[in-house]
Amino acid sequence: MATASLFAALLRRCCSRIRSTPSLRTSPFALLESSRPLSSGPPTSEVLAVEEETAASEANLRSRIFRLRLPKRSATDALDRWAGEGRTVTASELRQITKDLMRSQRYKHALEIITWMDSNGPFQLSSSDHASRLDLIIKVHTIAEAETYFKKLTTSASKKAAAFPLLHYYVKARDLQKAESLMSMLLNCGLAVDAHPFNEMMKLYMATDKFKSVTHVIQYMLRSKISLNVLSYSLWMNACGKLSGIASAEMVLMKMINDKNVEVGWSTYSTLANIYTNFGYTDKAYEALRVAEEKLSVTKRLAYYFIMTNYAALSDRDGVLRLWESSKKVPGRITCANYMCVILCLVKVGDIREAERIFRTWESECRNYDVRVSNVLLGAYMRNGWMHKAESLHLHTLEKGARPNYKTWEILMEGWVNNRQMDRAVEAMKKGFSMLKDCQWRPPAAILMSIAEYFEEHGSVDEAKTFVKILRDLGLMDLPLYKLFLRTHIKAGRVVPNILRMMGQGQIDLDEETLSLIQRMSNVSSTVDDDFLCQN
Repeated sequence: MATASLFAALLRRCCSRIRSTPSLRTSPFALLESSRPLSSGPPTSEVLAVEEETAASEANLRSRIFRLRLPKRSATDALDRWAGEGRTVTASELRQITKDLMRSQRYKHALEIITWMDSNGPFQLSSSDHASRLDLIIKVHTIAEAETYFKKLTTSASKKAAAFPLLHYYVKARDLQKAESLMSMLLNCGLAVDAHPFNEMMKLYMATDKFKSVTHVIQYMLRSKISLNVLSYSLWMNACGKLSGIASAEMVLMKMINDKNVEVGWSTYSTLANIYTNFGYTDKAYEALRVAEEKLSVTKRLAYYFIMTNYAALSDRDGVLRLWESSKKVPGRITCANYMCVILCLVKVGDIREAERIFRTWESECRNYDVRVSNVLLGAYMRNGWMHKAESLHLHTLEKGARPNYKTWEILMEGWVNNRQMDRAVEAMKKGFSMLKDCQWRPPAAILMSIAEYFEEHGSVDEAKTFVKILRDLGLMDLPLYKLFLRTHIKAGRVVPNILRMMGQGQIDLDEETLSLIQRMSNVSSTVDDDFLCQN
């Protein structure tokens, strides 16, 4: 806490002294069964061709590692075998394989390669290697292990590089105390010498509504002669808009225009348009978007979708469609994320029919059926109360080979709750949890309450017991849910004798109303849920 408060104090003082230090899948062919008679297989020339491909693949380290596929298989073993065969490998080759694995989200194998480099041969990890390793430790293991690894780093260059993924994690987790503590350490060691860590802190302050702290960070950067970049100005502009309104945001824009070290591009005017929209300055928003469109690239598609969302916020269907048509002229494949964006924008402006048309276009062109695209339409159907269309779309996607994710089940769950089909809603909730290894997803609290209220209304004790067991196993039971559970038993004339032990295990603090409900339940009947007693 002391180091965290130090960072806040440094910002307030905006001191000018800062110490600085020099900064330093190839798809394999299946192995042929040697015992298989040649006469029953393909021609000899084809067999030889496959064998040559396989041999070439065996001689390629990248192919060997990418053929591992399953996380339980070891890249470490593959590297040991490669070295044991007397084959050479370079640091640059291993780093490139690591980058490719990370792009493919194969984090465990990527981490094993960097760890192997650190333990074998003449390799010496660079500062960027340490940063990648720490990032991978967060993804594969825990933040605690990543923090331990960071503390063991000895050089300023490695600490400076590895601090960024650690800070990024804290920002994403909205852990203000740890983020400020880490930032204080970087400042004290003279390692915060560019805009990137300061931008991360400003993103955290924006996410936690600490807009004044953003301006403190900016003042510190200006006094310390740390150059602002485009993101720094955008965050500053947003914070000023929140604190003081349009004039303050426009003041930041003028400072940015006068800064010769940054280029004012489409993103700045998109940010400004969003601020104008939030304040109801529609004309100014359109003018900002006009300038933003003039700055669009004819070779990069991403910007078109940001501006498309600006038009959706203005409920401008024509603007959305114009940007969509323009984006299609940019060279390259239109991705699933691009389709998701335009469909979402059309749903937002109320043009479901056009959204459905573009969805069908995506279906006809997609290489792999990404359920996230269909989830956009599924959610629109549910919010409009069109559960028959939602169910029909769900079945259609299954026929197309889609694999529902937790969001699919959450949408269906909410729709079935609204339609009072609680048995299907609970089943959808169970399927949603089954999709996640660590169960990070949680159903909305309002949905859980609606299900519990339905069981109370109908005195559905057996269904309520199943529901509560699922929630207890996941640590989701709270006092309001227990009260509804008690009322359900009271209405049905049933008793759960171990209710106090259940609530104690869940560290639920009882209030007077809960104690009164438990007393009422014990008086209404002698019928005891023995099966529930055994389960708990």
